[in-house]
Amino acid sequence: MKATKVLAQVRDALAHLNPAEVRDEAHRPFTVQLFASTPQEYKALEDWLVPADLSDSRRADVQAVVRRGTDFSTGTVIRIYGEGMPHVSDDFVFRRANPEQVVCDILERHPELRLSLARRLKPFRDPVVKSILRDISTENALFSVATAIPSVVPLLSMPWAIGEFASDTAFLTGNQIRMAFMLAAASDRKVGYRQQKAEIASLFAGAFGWRAIARELVSKIPFGGGVIPKAAIAFAGTYVVGASLERYYRVGYGYTETERNAAYEQALERGREIAASLMRGLNPAKGESKAPADS
Repeated sequence: MKATKVLAQVRDALAHLNPAEVRDEAHRPFTVQLFASTPQEYKALEDWLVPADLSDSRRADVQAVVRRGTDFSTGTVIRIYGEGMPHVSDDFVFRRANPEQVVCDILERHPELRLSLARRLKPFRDPVVKSILRDISTENALFSVATAIPSVVPLLSMPWAIGEFASDTAFLTGNQIRMAFMLAAASDRKVGYRQQKAEIASLFAGAFGWRAIARELVSKIPFGGGVIPKAAIAFAGTYVVGASLERYYRVGYGYTETERNAAYEQALERGREIAASLMRGLNPAKGESKAPADS
């Protein structure tokens, strides 16, 4: 497929991506109400949600949504209790020995708030970013399976894919740009085509290299044998792009070439495992029989 045609398909795919929806999701209102039995317990909760290294402006922003007791609420109310305090099933418990558990519990109960929570509250950012990287990379691996096995296409249900599927390059690039929007939102960075033009330009520039290799694998390996490496490459390429973007949003620079290569090798192995699992899920007998061909 000519590059100009693929780029036109990428532009068509981007027409279905609306960064305003991501911005809206990242600004969904919520209030975290804290309940503790002693001043020391309140301080432990607040130090966890409002760490000392925050700037004055960021601290004020967080304190606007983290309050003691029930004196204030807006949007979705999340009640967090100190360990040992009486509470009801809709409440959450903060355990000093395992603070990550309450983060998982809240995200599981309120997935619609994940970008908003990550944007404003530091303990939520890392788990949300990791879930975005995992989810988008897996979606791209699944789409790569679908383009190699046409019967799988009707099973796909992507949140932004509308109408008939174009090239795999168009879909994978579009999905990576959606990932860039989400990572920026979770990192409290500006979201949009203009605001992220440098990142989006780099995604366009890399739209052909490793995916061309993936297509070659499918064409040269007997039917089905190249599906797993193709999907693994889609997973690894997407994951490394996302991980480098996350570092850029966090500290101002992405991966070096050496770091990118090392991360790619590690992600490729994980991609093989996920691709093999996807194949087994679609057709257990065939999935298991094809997996050894790629090991």
